[in-house]
Amino acid sequence: MDIVYEWIGWILIAIGAVGCFLPVLPGPPIAYAALFLALARGDHSSPGVAALVVAGAVTAAVLVLDWIVPTLGAKKFNCSRVGMLGCFIGTIVGLFFLPLGVVLGPFLGALAGELLSGKPFGRSLKGAFGAFLGYLCGVALKVACCGFIAYQFWTAVHGS
Repeated sequence: MDIVYEWIGWILIAIGAVGCFLPVLPGPPIAYAALFLALARGDHSSPGVAALVVAGAVTAAVLVLDWIVPTLGAKKFNCSRVGMLGCFIGTIVGLFFLPLGVVLGPFLGALAGELLSGKPFGRSLKGAFGAFLGYLCGVALKVACCGFIAYQFWTAVHGS
């Protein structure tokens, strides 16, 4: 039964990692669920309560920062709400054009949104860059969180 828990845990971590790039999947919370499977194994190597609390706090902090950081990046570069909406739409559309779409989608969507809001091309480009930079920072935070959770899961399942 331990191997089943381990496989399901790694699948959850993999889905969580994919969720770092897809705005429709909450990546870190899905990966965090894997730690509960390690705990369910019930042996001495399972994560303790302290590890669950720390990983939970990190996951919660990353979720909050994932909403704040992209907005701060967009605002720093004077991106409009339409540009930020374009960044979100571009992220979704970019998924259909993997792998390059994941990178170009948010930027091109923000650029289109900025142009639609009536800004000149130069200012639109600057706003789109800010929205894209904020998106990348959010992704980096989520990837780091999932990596931390994967490490916690590995040590819980296989020891230090």
